[in-house]
Amino acid sequence: MISNQALPLPSFGLPADVRWMNTLSSALISLLVVGALAGGLIWLSERPYFALQGVTLRGDVERTSAITIRTSVASRLRGNFFGIDLQQAQAAFEAVPWVRKAALRRVWPNRLEVELEEHRPAALWSHDGDGDGNSDGDVDKLVNTFGEVFEVNLGDVEDEALPTLIGPADSSRSMLMVLQSLSQALSPLGSVVSKLSLSSRGSWRVLLANGVAIELGRGSDQEVMHRAVQFVTTLPDVLRHYGRPLVAADLRHRDGYVIRLQGVSTPLTVDDKTRHR
Repeated sequence: MISNQALPLPSFGLPADVRWMNTLSSALISLLVVGALAGGLIWLSERPYFALQGVTLRGDVERTSAITIRTSVASRLRGNFFGIDLQQAQAAFEAVPWVRKAALRRVWPNRLEVELEEHRPAALWSHDGDGDGNSDGDVDKLVNTFGEVFEVNLGDVEDEALPTLIGPADSSRSMLMVLQSLSQALSPLGSVVSKLSLSSRGSWRVLLANGVAIELGRGSDQEVMHRAVQFVTTLPDVLRHYGRPLVAADLRHRDGYVIRLQGVSTPLTVDDKTRHR
């Protein structure tokens, strides 16, 4: 008896070389499509429409005008909206005197926006090459409010009362912190800190604007501040007792300090007994 059911036909796979050719053809077509798209995007990105047309400056900038900043940076900007290297552009802006930081972003379709932060001077800076803390050196740099050393034309600094820091390299940040604390601690003496020195051995020295020199000695910041506070607290009674103004003081003694008074040739030792008379 013959059935009407269709018999299955044998399946024959494509030869391996044909399958390989099909795979290769598909890959080549995909590469061509991707290449065409990439080429189109490159061509489109190079159109004059995307050439940088301007830079918008933001931020509180007082020392340098926008015209000066644009003039200094314009020749260093390379590329259009898509091709400009933002890190290189940032470095160009931060190379401008008085500019501490620059944050850049692209603004579609052909502009840059730059947020600028300016250095705020807190002190003059002189690296102590001799290491004794007494060398004035060349005061040709500034320290900003973050304790960072930066270099500008000192003729642009309007504040002539800036204190001077003299110390080893890389000590500006810690010295600025000590300066701020000492300025407050020594304010009862009636004169501001004009110069703060730190030797390579860690010894501190202060010169006040009225010419009084104070040797603070070595130790941690807390120890130095403790000496300064004790000195300022006890000095008024000593000055009233002798009736003469202070010329210099040496706080490097364990149980007291030594002072020199105007018109008195012999330094006076102020110990615990003297201070409690």
